[in-house]
Amino acid sequence: MSLDIQIRPASLDSGYNPDVLTCLANLSNDEVFTPPTLANAMLDQLPDELWSDPNAKFLDPVSKSGVFLREIAKRLMIGLESQIPDVQDRINHIYTKQLYGIGITELTALLTRRSLYCSKFANGKYSIVTAFDNEDGNIDFTRVEHKWFVGKCVFCGASQSEYDRDEALETHAYKFIHTNKPEELYKMEFDVIIGNPPYQLSTGSASAQATPLYDKFVTQAKKLKPRFLTMIIPGRWYAGGMGLDNFRNEMLSDGRIRKLVDYPNASEVFPGIALRGGVCYFVWDRDHPGESEYTSISGNVKNTAIRKLDEYPVFIRWNQALKIVEKVSNKKEESLSGIVSGVSPFGIPTSIKGSSTKKAGYIPLRTSQGIKYIDKLEVKTGTTWLHKYKVLVSQLISGNLETPPFKVLSLLETLAPEEVCTHTYIVAGSFDNKKEADNLRSYLSTRFVRFLLVQSISNMHVSRDKFRFVPTQDFTQDWTDEKLYKKYDLKEEEIAFIESIVKPMELGN
Repeated sequence: MSLDIQIRPASLDSGYNPDVLTCLANLSNDEVFTPPTLANAMLDQLPDELWSDPNAKFLDPVSKSGVFLREIAKRLMIGLESQIPDVQDRINHIYTKQLYGIGITELTALLTRRSLYCSKFANGKYSIVTAFDNEDGNIDFTRVEHKWFVGKCVFCGASQSEYDRDEALETHAYKFIHTNKPEELYKMEFDVIIGNPPYQLSTGSASAQATPLYDKFVTQAKKLKPRFLTMIIPGRWYAGGMGLDNFRNEMLSDGRIRKLVDYPNASEVFPGIALRGGVCYFVWDRDHPGESEYTSISGNVKNTAIRKLDEYPVFIRWNQALKIVEKVSNKKEESLSGIVSGVSPFGIPTSIKGSSTKKAGYIPLRTSQGIKYIDKLEVKTGTTWLHKYKVLVSQLISGNLETPPFKVLSLLETLAPEEVCTHTYIVAGSFDNKKEADNLRSYLSTRFVRFLLVQSISNMHVSRDKFRFVPTQDFTQDWTDEKLYKKYDLKEEEIAFIESIVKPMELGN
């Protein structure tokens, strides 16, 4: 006896028919699948005439799901209908002569072919293309190896100890950036290069830091001199650091960036992904030297302005903040960064926990676990601050800078003479008397100061350079937001914007 039971999902009756590419789980926080809605938002920024040009060529050098090429194919199928009326002829032309991709792994190459050709084999029985004579079609994946020198890959900076693997494992040596001559990968010119590159690779160091990769894909793509280049990348590059200083300077000064769209909260475009610093996508237009259209999107708030991206050494993400920073800069005052210490002001690593009891010759040590004690002889650096009152700032910001209002600074504390701290903190200034130190401490707690800090911070850390927009004051007097708003002649709407971005901060004893 057999039972033939058919179960019809309720979703079919309701007309629910999701795009399969919206349902994919991401490979990792660094290899993120692009939602079709975002892919189309990027494609919408390209000229309409591209979709009716039978000679236009498109390359995704970092293909994962194939979403970009699939959505381009849809547009070309409509745009070329009058020129190539026969559907099969149009498909064959578009897929064999206009669309090209490089899978970042063997798996994503197969996935891209499935999305694009409806078959993992371009010339297979179920492929919608009848003109290919090979299995790969125009979606390439070739395993390449890192080129090691002194334990690092000369192309991407990967750690040899971590990525020198046998053939059974992925090398993450991405083909597009592991060559000095990307033009030899495809001996043709591309009108559009588009993609969502891998973001970073582990360095294999004990600090668990990772080396950025996305900048290398952008730089490599520019070498091919396409008419248009558009990629979605993390927003961390705005403030530089981690080897991104040159990339930041080149991007900000490149007048060919016609459009830049920024999402401070990455989860708005990549649900479930924790990507500190947010994400952005840009449109680089080879024939467009000039100002850029910058749009910041945060929740339901969307703000657009035409601006020069290199007005300041770091990129200011909030258009509404530009006038405020300009008013402060026009005072020509010294930056507070001139009195802020570098990292590890006393040369004491975070791993040093100190003694719980005070011994002869020991001094108080501020650690993440509270006050401990350390032999004074172990303090090798920062001796000029040792005998002064010091204002401590935690290097880690409070919370995140994704959805305002922000607290920004997680700890502000005044240390007495003969007190030191670990690498967890930086010294924001030192004084001979406690009154001036306390005035600096209260100054740092103002919304005004923390708002200016936000304009330079793009990750989880506070460092000396992040104080570049914060002016030094006369710390023989106390400073409040009201006094600062008046000094810098801020308008009511500017004050309201500051207070919508930064929440109040109460100081403990």
